[in-house]
Amino acid sequence: MGIPLELSSLSCGLRIIQAKNIEFIKTTGNLFVRYYLSAGDSKKIRLNTREISTKSDHIWNESISLECNGSDSFVRETVVFELRWRNTVPVFGRIGGSQLLGRAEVPWKEVLESPNMELDKWVTMVPRSTSGRAIEGVKPPKLQVSIKVGVQAEVGIDKRRQRRTKKWDECGCEDGHGYGCTCADYEIFALAALLEAI
Repeated sequence: MGIPLELSSLSCGLRIIQAKNIEFIKTTGNLFVRYYLSAGDSKKIRLNTREISTKSDHIWNESISLECNGSDSFVRETVVFELRWRNTVPVFGRIGGSQLLGRAEVPWKEVLESPNMELDKWVTMVPRSTSGRAIEGVKPPKLQVSIKVGVQAEVGIDKRRQRRTKKWDECGCEDGHGYGCTCADYEIFALAALLEAI
């Protein structure tokens, strides 16, 4: 008899590394990346990296980790990235809002189907000028990102089995009871269950 397994949650890690091909920005100011993550029920969480000078090396190397819902709707969602520019010269004593320079999306399904559920890539963005218009004849900006999904918890394991377990290894798998299941097996089972739900 197999172990009933339901995926309760996933750990999702996201790292914004750096940008390139943004030489078309001739003005001074700051760059940052705004990204949107699904929060369920058609809601999105909006996060920003720190702002760096347009004259810098365009490296953020910022990471975030969070718990993600393992539902089938999660697999249909995307991570949206926006490269944004902000003028740092005050106008009427105030710093204004930001302007979109480029936008790209990465589907969670692409991450889940990648080896070890980890995706490291340069994302090509649809470029926009600081006035908001599309730019022709210019290399599109690219953003280097790393996205990783891991199985955070398994639920539905037979309660009697849990009571008999005396020892757990560091990632929560049973040790020394002859069940023959490793942590890697649980991650594979969880991924298979998630992909079947699609």
